[in-house]
Amino acid sequence: MSAFRVGLFTECYRPIQNGIVASLDALACALGRSQRAYAIITPAMPNYREDDPRVIRVPSFPLPTRTAYRLTVPYFSHSLGDVSIVHAHSPFVTGWLGARIARRARVPLVFTYHTQLEAYAHYVPFQRDATRRAATRLTRAYANAADAVIVPTRAMESHLRALGVTSRIEIVPSGIDCARFARGVRRDDLRARFGAAAHERLVIVVGRLGREKNVDLALEAFARLRDTRARIAIVGEGTHRADLERACVRLGIASRVHFAGEFAREDLPDVYASADAFVFTSRTETQGLVLVEALASGVPIVAVETPATVDVLGGAGTLVTGGAADFAAALDVVLDAGRFALRRERDVSDRFDGDRLGARVIAFYDELIDAGRARPASSPEPTAIVSS
Repeated sequence: MSAFRVGLFTECYRPIQNGIVASLDALACALGRSQRAYAIITPAMPNYREDDPRVIRVPSFPLPTRTAYRLTVPYFSHSLGDVSIVHAHSPFVTGWLGARIARRARVPLVFTYHTQLEAYAHYVPFQRDATRRAATRLTRAYANAADAVIVPTRAMESHLRALGVTSRIEIVPSGIDCARFARGVRRDDLRARFGAAAHERLVIVVGRLGREKNVDLALEAFARLRDTRARIAIVGEGTHRADLERACVRLGIASRVHFAGEFAREDLPDVYASADAFVFTSRTETQGLVLVEALASGVPIVAVETPATVDVLGGAGTLVTGGAADFAAALDVVLDAGRFALRRERDVSDRFDGDRLGARVIAFYDELIDAGRARPASSPEPTAIVSS
């Protein structure tokens, strides 16, 4: 196969840590291993120095809300050389910059649907219902402007079809280094850092602390556990942390909750391995990369049942449909069963190995390029976008 140059356009990249960034890094590694040239186009971040020459930082401005995310200035003065394909990971300004470049170069545009934008309306200081409708229209318009859309689960394929997306949809999950997460070590020093003695049960939540992640449910369920000596560690940061800390006080569990902050990805395997149970309460994920990490680590999982969590867990873990009382009852059963009651699923690596999934995306690029699926001249394009 001949090398080609791919432009990866994303509104979200380092120093932010989340599932989108992790999936982008996994794809970039796969591209590098296959000797495919690439560039990542993303907003410039204040006080952050970029050392990777393959990452192009575009001038940006902050959103009118409490968040680290930024929007790019709608002007792109860099050259991507002989770009062969554009792969957008956001339908916002950066994504439309990518769409404009794909159209001008007459190369395929691929869009990965990472986020159910309508679930994030609370971050925008406008009327919520109007914001949700606008987010739905934006998703539909961008997806239909693409030659193909990648989704991580079959549930999201159904979701996009329900929104009116007619473009080709390919299901490719976001992958991780499954072997590394399987090698995590149970560490008493790490458990002690989270406030749990060797004989005490430790529950963990991993992820960004945003309202849409529904961590409040995890805390309410934890407060109802039979074992009043159990501890819970919240691993992650976000704008909802202060509200969660106040909830701990209200629920009378503040002394048993440890807000651990963010961990580097290379340290996460030991975090999962040191826990007795992992809980996942988000109802808005397109996949939930932390679910895959927990699966690979072998930690028992209790999760809210959604179409996406059903797809990801594939029969593993414990799914809960009710509220805090039902979630607490399920967590009690899992904790009583013991740390190793749920064995690591044999097919986790087959389903979610980053190298394999990266190779699938690259093969998909080859297919689109070989088929000559260039951007049609009549494709939607916002008039606000300006490019060199």
